[in-house]
Amino acid sequence: MRKSLVLFLVLLLGVFAAACSSDKKTTSGTDGDIIEIEYWQYHFESKVNLVDELIKEFEDANPGIKVKHTTFPYDQFNERVAAQVPAGRGPDVINLFYGWVPRYVDSGYLQPLPQDAFPHDMIESEFFPMVESVKLDGEYWTIPTAVRTIALFYNKDLFEEAGLDPNSPPTTWDELVDYSLKLTKRDNNGRIQQAGLAWEPSQQGHHWFRDALLYQAGGQGLSEDRKNILWAQSPAGLDAFRYWLDFATEHKVGERNFYTDDVTAFKTGNAAMNIDGSFRIGTLQNDTPDLNYGIAPLPSKNGTKATQSSFWSNGITSKVEGEKLEASVKFLQFLTSEEVMERWLDKIGELPAREKVAFQDKYLNHELYGAFIEQLPYANAHFFVDESRERDLVIQAVDRVLLQGVSPEDAYKELVDGTQSLFDEYWSKKD
Repeated sequence: MRKSLVLFLVLLLGVFAAACSSDKKTTSGTDGDIIEIEYWQYHFESKVNLVDELIKEFEDANPGIKVKHTTFPYDQFNERVAAQVPAGRGPDVINLFYGWVPRYVDSGYLQPLPQDAFPHDMIESEFFPMVESVKLDGEYWTIPTAVRTIALFYNKDLFEEAGLDPNSPPTTWDELVDYSLKLTKRDNNGRIQQAGLAWEPSQQGHHWFRDALLYQAGGQGLSEDRKNILWAQSPAGLDAFRYWLDFATEHKVGERNFYTDDVTAFKTGNAAMNIDGSFRIGTLQNDTPDLNYGIAPLPSKNGTKATQSSFWSNGITSKVEGEKLEASVKFLQFLTSEEVMERWLDKIGELPAREKVAFQDKYLNHELYGAFIEQLPYANAHFFVDESRERDLVIQAVDRVLLQGVSPEDAYKELVDGTQSLFDEYWSKKD
């Protein structure tokens, strides 16, 4: 009886050990086991849905690899990464806003992209030049599937109501002001009922100022070595800042937090125009399929064209090695393939990161995408040393004018000085 019990326990432990062993996802293909990698991105519904589809296709083509897809709210994302990556937990492949990359590199959260899989000459010949903003210390740390520009969204029905040609959006700074005034409606107390131009610094507004208006006015962004802010080298920077502020302060055609934010105001037909990114197309198609809108390149000054560009890109975290690294590289190559870039444009509205894919006639001539792609050759991607703090400095400058009565000149000087201080702090740690 005792021998039978001992034998039973030995067999039971054997079964338990085998079950535990089969649950471990540590090795790949060669011996028939499965390796599991984890992919993190912030929660943006259309992206989440598409990535789920892509993961299934990738797994079908790579039966030795499983990809766990994890998402977090935008405002929790960086905090979760900081808590997990240093301990070797969390994502193997991670989706990051390009402006976060310098901070992630300095924190030791990323490893350089393997050059055998992502040769520098391939990246620099096939991808848009803005991708070089994630080249630090001679290495590329992330690579995008898609890139983005900003453009002018306009409501064609509201244009017609105001007696404006819905097929002739504004093309110059002066026309944008004129159209905004004609499209603004107020109640008997003078409060805005319909914004001529949605105006929200915390959304795409700060990008519009920094990477479009500044250059259109004849200004410059950064020195060639990326160490110095050149916004105050000429009157152009202040001219651009004042022009941007005047929509809220002088013309009063838009205001902060109108209908919650600029995106909601435009979606609900309470703002006639908005400056927004190509990624918004997917949201509008899903949320407001009957909205009659058009998209045009950003209005320019004296024929000088400029727009802002940005991108989310994927990298591999610092602790990944061995077969997990091989699997992560395969997944990253899949996400940056030409086929996935086309799918991404169709489902998300973000533009292919490879020039050859973006400049196909079917996209250049597209009713909605064409305006964004047309602007890519003169798009500017600001090199952020700390995207969050730099954005906050612009918002603080706006609030100093709107809420505290500080002159635009003084607020602008504080903005330039504060941004330069961030750059000085960043580069002092590099020297």
